Amino acid sequence: MAMWQGAMDNRGFQQGSFSSFRSSSSDEDLMDVPGTAMDFSMRDDVPPLDREVEEGKSYNGGGIGSSYRIMDFLEEPIPGVGTYDDFNTIDWVREKSRDRDRHREITNKSKESTWALIHSVSDAFSGWLLMLLIGLLSGSLAGLIDISAHWMTDLKEGICTGGFWFNHEHCCWNSEHVTFEDRDKCPEWNSWSQLIISTDEGAFAYIVNYFMYVLWALLFAFLAVSLVKVFAPYACGSGIPEIKTILSGFIIRGYLGKWTLVIKTITLVLAVSSGLSLGKEGPLVHVACCCGNILCHCFNKYRKNEAKRREVLSAAAAAGVSVAFGAPIGGVLFSLEEVSYYFPLKTLWRSFFAALVAAFTLRSINPFGNSRLVLFYVEFHTPWHLFELVPFILLGIFGGLWGALFIRTNIAWCRKRKTTQLGKYPVVEVLVVTAITAILAFPNEYTRMSTSELISELFNDCGLLDSSKLCDYENHFNTSKGGELPDRPAGMGVYSAMWQLALTLILKIVITIFTFGMKIPSGLFIPSMAVGAIAGRLLGVGMEQLAYYHHDWAIFNSWCSQGADCITPGLYAMVGAAACLGGVTRMTVSLVVIMFELTGGLEYIVPLMAAAMTSKWVADALGREGIYDAHIRLNGYPFLEAKEEFAHKTLAMDVMKPRRNDPLLTVLTQDSMTVEDVETIISETTYSGFPVVVSRESQRLVGFVLRRDLIISIENARKKQDGVVSTSIIYFTEHSPPMPPYTPPTLKLRNILDLSPFTVTDLTPMEIVVDIFRKLGLRQCLITHNGRLLGIITKKDVLKHIAQMANKDPDSILFN
Repeated sequence: MAMWQGAMDNRGFQQGSFSSFRSSSSDEDLMDVPGTAMDFSMRDDVPPLDREVEEGKSYNGGGIGSSYRIMDFLEEPIPGVGTYDDFNTIDWVREKSRDRDRHREITNKSKESTWALIHSVSDAFSGWLLMLLIGLLSGSLAGLIDISAHWMTDLKEGICTGGFWFNHEHCCWNSEHVTFEDRDKCPEWNSWSQLIISTDEGAFAYIVNYFMYVLWALLFAFLAVSLVKVFAPYACGSGIPEIKTILSGFIIRGYLGKWTLVIKTITLVLAVSSGLSLGKEGPLVHVACCCGNILCHCFNKYRKNEAKRREVLSAAAAAGVSVAFGAPIGGVLFSLEEVSYYFPLKTLWRSFFAALVAAFTLRSINPFGNSRLVLFYVEFHTPWHLFELVPFILLGIFGGLWGALFIRTNIAWCRKRKTTQLGKYPVVEVLVVTAITAILAFPNEYTRMSTSELISELFNDCGLLDSSKLCDYENHFNTSKGGELPDRPAGMGVYSAMWQLALTLILKIVITIFTFGMKIPSGLFIPSMAVGAIAGRLLGVGMEQLAYYHHDWAIFNSWCSQGADCITPGLYAMVGAAACLGGVTRMTVSLVVIMFELTGGLEYIVPLMAAAMTSKWVADALGREGIYDAHIRLNGYPFLEAKEEFAHKTLAMDVMKPRRNDPLLTVLTQDSMTVEDVETIISETTYSGFPVVVSRESQRLVGFVLRRDLIISIENARKKQDGVVSTSIIYFTEHSPPMPPYTPPTLKLRNILDLSPFTVTDLTPMEIVVDIFRKLGLRQCLITHNGRLLGIITKKDVLKHIAQMANKDPDSILFN
């Protein structure tokens, strides 16, 4: 009795160490996140899910349809059981099973009372309401970003004295002293030289404007990188690689939180306004996903289930692309093709609805004042001809070459940044790149303007009223053609523009390599499109002049007579933009649909398809990975690519742990281990879960228990169940045998045990194992031989094996 009393006095054994157990837990012994360096003051950004479980509702591990209480010694649910630690992978099977149980319970109760029926209807409607809110918030934020970025970009060149909140275009719209020919010049708009030295003429005025342009660019860039560094380090980059990883089941708490949303929205405006070679389209996907994640907390159905939440994030990604390009259908296809890991039919419908609402909201805001959702919307009416497929395919080849070159060089630079002292000075890096960009950009009008305006200029089909140098043709107006503009000889303005565009192309190609991946929000869609649009416009003008001066050549005389409007250089720019974007991202279907929605012309789908497929083939021949997959691998995210085939003839026994000469697999027994034994195993290992066997001798598998659930359950038992001490026996069986008197009470944990873990035999081909991991989203799979437990294969083991088979470094598969 005295001995037991002494044991009772020891009830607090190891309680203080449990917090350290939790933080050291790593997914499938997967993550070694030192410290972790990822704690970027996430505070309460995204509280862990399932801090409370529905009353009377539980989940029996990964088992299907379980409905026991969480613990036998408690009537109320245990907060935290069934949730996941940071930097862990979710159990898709368990989450889907829990949702089926929840839905089944609601359906059964709906037949009992009117209130339960109303609750059932509201539960079914909540998904659509959530999509509506995501669309409204995403569209509103996109409109705010567009308006703010346009104003701040113009602020580098001057200010509107009639109202400082007007950008250049809106300032002159309100002016009563402006002519159509000089619509960009009005007395209300003053350049900085006019404000400072009262003149806009002469070398000194040019220097003043030059200085102010660089100064504003540096200020915007400094504010952007400082806000990111101090308040939300997760707000840097485009966010798409991380969103792909999160949608595959990985948890990065705070990445889609409210601080990240606020800082990304502000710094995205600053980064775009600084004139750096980056775009806002990729980060808008991150912004929309932040909106989706935050709004999920208003609905229990999504707040408490990680798999359901990822369906919402897939729809939010579609809304992000919808407002980025004004392309709702393209947004849905982008989410399906590029970012989503699990995309059921229900998510397809809801994605479409969210994208529709987001596009409608942005259209209502009308950020550009032209009733369009993007700055570079165009309409072409001239048909293309079969021969033109040749230059279109050439643009596809250029896009593929540029994509492969960019990915290799950018990844090499980012790796250098991660592995050298350069990565320790993000503010200096951003300021240096901004200074170089601004100094080189100001003298050239095509690099000085924003990249979206440049693309709009390049896509433009010259009309009678265009005053751009790209439209400075001789014989500008031909009345014999009913007002249509035929192919005509280029004037001096066109030749001057060609030289400037060639220099712009070189600058964009080089500077984008160093810009993408810096510690500021930076998208890649717009810079890639700009590179392709410049190349396309140069080729288009060349083809136009060739057709004009040599219309009697065999390749032209059948379809292009003198004085006809044969070639549309703007179309070549659009095809080139699609080719380069496809070469970098390896998008195909969604890319063509996005570009089609941008132009509103069905007749140009074939040229776009030809260019997109050619660029993908060429880029794939030089490297299989798109830019987002390459950054996922660079950062060591545990992402299992669903598009690649595993063609190697290895077996499960070749990959499982333990290997020969390794220590035995750490297991728990179902009815012979004490609390102290289990706590010792937890403290000495970092595994995220443990197989439970009948006995160490038989090694017959009973189930699998998660480390986090064990820690929380034992900790909770010590606090709330009288008599639980270090010598208490833990039972994973349904019934515990009668115990002799004066022994400590037992602890029954069967209800946190997964009674149906996925198992395969040791002779199962790895091709099948990889497919199981991909299609079911498993965290781990147990290996048996004649029913006896042999080992375990985790997601990390699969990723390492795939890397090893591809002659890559298997140790790079770490979250770092």
